[in-house]
Amino acid sequence: MTVAVTTTAPQQGALLPPPRRLPGRHSLRPPRMVQIDPVSVLTVFLITLLVLPARYIVGPLGGAGTPATVMAVLMLVWYALSTLSPRWTPLRGPQPLRHVILFFALALLAGYVAGTTRPLSADELNTADMALIQLAGWAGIALVTADGIAGMDRLEDIRHRLVIGAAFVASIGLIQFFTGIEPSRFLALPGLVENGASMLFEREDFFRPMGTATHPIEMGMVLAMVLPLALHGALYGPERMRRRRWIMVVLIAVAAPMSVSRSALLGLAVALIVLLPVWPPAWRLRALLITGIGVILMRLAVPGLIGTVLNLVTVIGEDDSTVARTDDYAEVVRAWAVRPFFGQGTGTYLPTIYRVLDNQYLLTLVEAGLVGLLALLALLCSGWMLARGARRASADPAARHLAQCLAASVAVAIFGFGTFDAFSFPMISNVLFLILGFCGALWRLQTRGEQPAPVARGIIPRL
Repeated sequence: MTVAVTTTAPQQGALLPPPRRLPGRHSLRPPRMVQIDPVSVLTVFLITLLVLPARYIVGPLGGAGTPATVMAVLMLVWYALSTLSPRWTPLRGPQPLRHVILFFALALLAGYVAGTTRPLSADELNTADMALIQLAGWAGIALVTADGIAGMDRLEDIRHRLVIGAAFVASIGLIQFFTGIEPSRFLALPGLVENGASMLFEREDFFRPMGTATHPIEMGMVLAMVLPLALHGALYGPERMRRRRWIMVVLIAVAAPMSVSRSALLGLAVALIVLLPVWPPAWRLRALLITGIGVILMRLAVPGLIGTVLNLVTVIGEDDSTVARTDDYAEVVRAWAVRPFFGQGTGTYLPTIYRVLDNQYLLTLVEAGLVGLLALLALLCSGWMLARGARRASADPAARHLAQCLAASVAVAIFGFGTFDAFSFPMISNVLFLILGFCGALWRLQTRGEQPAPVARGIIPRL
């Protein structure tokens, strides 16, 4: 007897059990996406930059192996990968900072190539390679910041965290100045190698603090650059947080001159010169009174400090340091004349082989030629122009003030690059490109008023 077995298709809407997943087989579901906020990434970067001492490095990477530089290079990789997809690319809408960073990078790359056309010592080639690693990190910092910050609230968050980091550096510096103790050696991560001495410098019987930076002048200039941003938070921050923010302003403003560096003192003056004209008359009067009272209090609390710092300024042109800088000019002209357009090689003018150049503009002229110097000037001027452009485009008083504060920070850097070789110091160079990224982000948010592309907010696949 034959039994016929028939099957019927399930009716529409019938509930069917889910298909059983066979062991050892992977699901064919598309990968889920997880959102990573660039501001959170930049916050971790600030911790590696300002909390971890800059003299501790990943040994095989040499001077370019600070944890902050490694993370900055990874940010450039993240940014570059995001451009591969038309859906997630951050390259949407105008962003002048991108073009400036590209011009600056190509100029230094041209200097690197020009350097390889002549015989290079092992040390010169090594530092040239490290300069390219640093360049990649600088580009990553600026581009992720300029294109990744989604709104003014997130820009305010990372600005505030930068100020907190600077206040931490200032606090370490104050401990070093008053006690001569070097607490930053306890902040290094295991496995890092110390690159440079941990002993404090001295000048006129004063300890010269360096915080978590590599040199007192670097600490002083970083604090001078961040002070305008700290003032913005104290003046426009939430009322309940004003007192804490003023404490950070005081820490930064007091620690900067304690570096016993005339560059830091003049940098503070530059910041005030840029800020005072846009402040209301009552603010200007208070700022001048507070500055005068602060000088008197520091003179009483630390006898001799103010006189020492002011003496460094009044003897400009006569002291040994200034004379040594002016003596560099003839040597720089001779070196530049040999290779005027692209220089002798990015990162190759070593103090151990040639001489110390305490002027980043002259150093760039020799290493990357006239093209490199023009690129550096364009880079610095772009920060000023973007900040000022954001101020003109905005009707919000807080945003306009933030723009002027960013312009003041860039002005401090423009001045400071003429007083020491800033790109030889990791902390100040990374802070500069972060502030340039702030300028680009603020310009974008105030002129375009739109959110960045999803990848700029950090959409990445999670498998």
